[in-house]
Amino acid sequence: MSLDRFYPIFDSADWLERLLPLGIKLVQLRVKDRTPDETRAEISRAKTLCAQHRCMLVINDYWQTAIDEGCEWVHLGQEDLDDADIPALKAAGIKLGLSTHDRAELDRAMSFDPDYVALGPIYPTILKKMKWHEQGIDKITKWKSLIGDTPLIAIGGMSIERAKGAFDAGADVVSAVTDITLNDEPEARVRDWLKATR
Repeated sequence: MSLDRFYPIFDSADWLERLLPLGIKLVQLRVKDRTPDETRAEISRAKTLCAQHRCMLVINDYWQTAIDEGCEWVHLGQEDLDDADIPALKAAGIKLGLSTHDRAELDRAMSFDPDYVALGPIYPTILKKMKWHEQGIDKITKWKSLIGDTPLIAIGGMSIERAKGAFDAGADVVSAVTDITLNDEPEARVRDWLKATR
């Protein structure tokens, strides 16, 4: 299984409708602060959009809704792992991506036989307050040596300019959030990302 090297993360299906036509092939929907009904509607709409554009959709956190809606991928943070029913996810045939920040979290993540592991934040990020300081490029190389063939995602403060360093260090995929959503021209930025990662 090969993942596209460019992995943007958006908080609504509106972003997907706007940017998937440009050629994005791997995307995460990270819905926050919505009612359960709104969240389900966003996930359902995102699934339809991704099917239309032959894009792999990863649902952040809402694993039960992902099962209910017949999604193929779920991404969980370490705290989400405490509550998630991993056997149910596996039984539903859902592939699993897991966040990691330190060695204990990596060991825990690998015990679930994930389909990818994310390491972050590689650089300082404005997206969310984190107890983890920037991990740095060298940690990508270390993580890759520990996880072998499991795909490694570099996330946190990533930009096109920083992507090459992450790939050179061993990342299989680079994830971007605010580099796109806070850009004055998100469409142009996505085109540049696609050019840089294909």
